[in-house]
Order: sequence, then C-alpha cells, then structure tokens
Amino acid sequence: MTATPSQPYTPTARQTLHTPHFVDPPRPPTPTDPHAGPDSPAHRPVPPAGPSAPGASRTPAPVPRAARPAAPGGATSGRPRPTAPGTGHASDHVSGTGGSAVRRFLSSALLPLPLLALAAVTLPAAFSGGGNRRWFGGRGEGQRAEAQAAKDAAAAAFYELDSAQRDLRISIETITAVDDSPPARGAVSGFTDLSARIDEVSHQYIAAVDAHDLDRDDLEASTASRARAELTQARDALNKVKDDLDRFTQGLGPLLDKAETQLARLAPAVERARQSLLAASNALDATRAAGLRADDLAARLAALAPELTRLNQGAGRHGVPETLQRAEHVARDAEAVRAEAERLPERAAETDRRLVSLRTRAQALTTRAEQVEPILSELRRRFTIACWQDLQQVPEQAAATVRQAEAKLAEAQAARDAQRWPDATSLLSTVRALLNSTDEAVSAAGNRLQRLNAVAKDPQDEIDRTRFAIRDAQRLAMADRHTPDPRHARPLDESVRRLELAIATLEGRHPDYWHFLTELEAVRQTVATVVSRIREERGTTA
Repeated sequence: MTATPSQPYTPTARQTLHTPHFVDPPRPPTPTDPHAGPDSPAHRPVPPAGPSAPGASRTPAPVPRAARPAAPGGATSGRPRPTAPGTGHASDHVSGTGGSAVRRFLSSALLPLPLLALAAVTLPAAFSGGGNRRWFGGRGEGQRAEAQAAKDAAAAAFYELDSAQRDLRISIETITAVDDSPPARGAVSGFTDLSARIDEVSHQYIAAVDAHDLDRDDLEASTASRARAELTQARDALNKVKDDLDRFTQGLGPLLDKAETQLARLAPAVERARQSLLAASNALDATRAAGLRADDLAARLAALAPELTRLNQGAGRHGVPETLQRAEHVARDAEAVRAEAERLPERAAETDRRLVSLRTRAQALTTRAEQVEPILSELRRRFTIACWQDLQQVPEQAAATVRQAEAKLAEAQAARDAQRWPDATSLLSTVRALLNSTDEAVSAAGNRLQRLNAVAKDPQDEIDRTRFAIRDAQRLAMADRHTPDPRHARPLDESVRRLELAIATLEGRHPDYWHFLTELEAVRQTVATVVSRIREERGTTA
C-alpha cells in the first residue's frame, strides 16, 4: 500500500496493526545515525510490489522510515520530518502515558469489516451464557420450574420419612431391649414390613431424581413435564408410607411407655442394690465390733457377691428385665441382712430376757401343777365322775411338760452362747408352746371347780342367759315378717327344746352339772349362728 495525496501514509498505525499485543516496534536508525550498519533497515531495499515469492510471508514487512516516500510538503526521503515543539510522532504518543487508550482505539478502528461483523454476532451469545436455555420466560422454563418444585417437595418428603424411620427404629430397639412378649415381637415384625415399603418408595424417588437432569440447557418441555409427574408420584408414595408409619408409631405407645418405664427404673434399681449391699456390709462390721459373730448373716451377704458381679456386667449382657429383677432381689436381700445386723445386739438382749422369763415361768408352773391334785380331790368328792374324769391326767402331764420345757431351755441357752440365733429363737418358741399347754391344763382344773360350784349354787343365771339369747334371735327373725323363715325358725325351736332338756337334767340327787353347762353353751352358739345368718341376708350389722 502506497501513500496518495488523498490518503496519507500512516506508518505508525500500520505498524501498530501488525505488532502483537500492540507493542511499539523498535524505531529503525536513520541514515545519519552513526551506529547504523549495512544490515540495518535503513539500507534495506524496498521489496517490489506484486506477488510474493513462493514460501515468502504474506504479511508485508514494516517499511523503514528512511525508505518511505515523502509526504506532501517537501519532506526529503533521507531525513526525518521535523516536528513542532510539544509534538511528536504517532509512535511516541502510543508509547507514552496515554498509549494504551490510543492503541485500543486504533485497534478497534482499524479492524477489518468481516471481523467487526463476527464480533457483532458472537458478543450477544457470549453475554447470554451460551446454549439454548431461555432466560426470559416461556413455556419451557415454566415446565422446568414446576418440575424443580416437584423435586424439592419429593426431597422434603424423603427427608421427613427418613427421620421418622430413624426415630421409630430407636423406639423398636427400646422395646426389644426390655420386652419379649408377643405384642413386642409383633411390633418388630410390623417395623420390618414398613422398612421394606420405605426402601421401595425410596428407590422409586431416587430413580426419578436420577432419571431427569433438570439443569440441562436443552431440557425439553415434555421431558420436564414427565419429570414433574414422576417426582409428584414419588412424593405421594413417600407421604403415604409416612402416614402409615405415623399410625404404626402411635400404636406402639403402650409398649414404648412400658419399656421406657423399665429403662428409667433400671439405673436407680442397680444403684439402690449397690447401696443396700454397702449398708449391709457396714452394719455387719458394726455388729462384729460389738462382739457378735453373726456368721449366718455374713454367709448370706457373701452369697450376694455373684449377683453383684452380674449387675456390674450390665443389662447389655443379661437383658433389662433380668437385670431389673436381679437388682430388686439383691436390694431386698441386702436390706434384710442390714436390718438383722442392726437388730442383732437387741436380739441378743431379747434372747437373754426370754431365757430368764421362760425359766421363771417353768418354775411357776411346776408349783401350780403340784396344786392340781387337791383340786381333783375336791371334784371327786363333790361332783359326779363325768365332771372331772377328763382332768385325771393333768398333774402327771404338767410335770412331764415342764421337764421337757426345761430341757429345751438348756438347749436354747447353749445356742445363744454359740450365737446361733435362729436355733436359739426356735428353741425358745418350743419352750413357750410347751409351757402354754401346761398352763392351760393346770388352769382348766381350777376353772372347772369354780364353774361347777357356781352352777351348783344357782343354775338360774345360766338358764336366763340362754333364754335371753333365744328370744332376741326370735324377735330378729320376725322383724318385718308375718311368719318366720323356716331356715331360721327351725334351729331356734330346736334350741328351745334343748334348753328344756338341759334344765330337766338338774333334777335328781347328783345332777351332771358339767353336762348342763356344756349343753347351754352349745345352745347359745347355735343361736349366735342363726343371728349372724339373718343379719348377713338382710345386709345389716346391727
């Protein structure tokens, strides 16, 4: 390209266009430069115009300043053009402080027209983000939004179902740790079935999510609609299983409450058992310090050691119900040992008191048994044989029983000295029973004589007492009735007849007063039975 008067030649702009990254090329030396050599650009000939030689570069080389034609105005070809003060060459402006802005302007201004057209086409596409996605509404974007909303709803349902399943699994584990009853096993079976359904709907949800990429740029409306339908179906399935799971969880309320109650009791029960064992051990030590061996209590406490070991192993190894029962058993037995150990000094003192008391009572009964013979002698002299025959063996039996009681007392004393407290207590109970029977036999002879004397003197008191009981029962039987109930009237009439017969036995020279007394006592007992029956039937206690 050559300069013409109508188109001035601008070497700076041309050089800038062909210079990479808009960097100023080095200025060639002028002919007057003393350092310019024969190979400098100033001495190179200008290549002829026309087609280039084969293999030569198609890009025209920059024309040296000295070889360029002179611009209009008379500038010579061998000298640089003078510049006015304060002005410079175009390349000087480019390389100055404002060079970057000038270069950008010149680069844009000198772009070929085809490049400008290409930039006009590609720049909007670059700013739009590429692809065919519609960013400004439309039916396709509406379908995408609906599908995304369905995906979010399905994800929320999935997470809710997963959380509910985890909570239910914890509840089932709580129940199975405590309860092995048929309802508990049924709960485990129901949870297994629900878990299978949860896995099924979860796989359906995951498959629907994996089958559709809603973030694709080329997502079609039909694909988005199909994704929305599948995700909505997955959400509905998740919600349905969630509702079934909630109902199943509500049905576990009684079992879960029972299990939680037992679990809440477990730790306090184990701790209570340990504290009871410690208290029993301390009480046993205090008892031994008082001079009492308490070997039986020590053996009972030692028998609880294996149970304590099992308690320390925990419910994870032995189960919650068994551990709870063991803790209660250990606490109960240890508490019993503690109570007996604390009571042992008092028990020893009580044993000593009972030994002294029973020994004194045995001696007193021996003295009283010796007085039975004079009583029997008077009974034989004044009353018939039927009144005293059953008392003939009382003196001999009383003496034998007292001797047996004294022997047991000696054994009890030996057991107390050996601190065999259970044996001592048992022997003392035997002594007491023997002395009680002897006391009753000895007292019976004296009471017999006293009652026979009273009835022989005046039997009317016994007769009046019995008749009053019969009449009172008859009035009760006729209350609010015109005729008595045969069930009540018959035994009362029989009681009247028996009373008259008993009174008749008093006639004669030697009446059987003892038979008279026992018969009237039996009549009064029969009447009392009838009265109790009447009141029970009428619902009264008066």
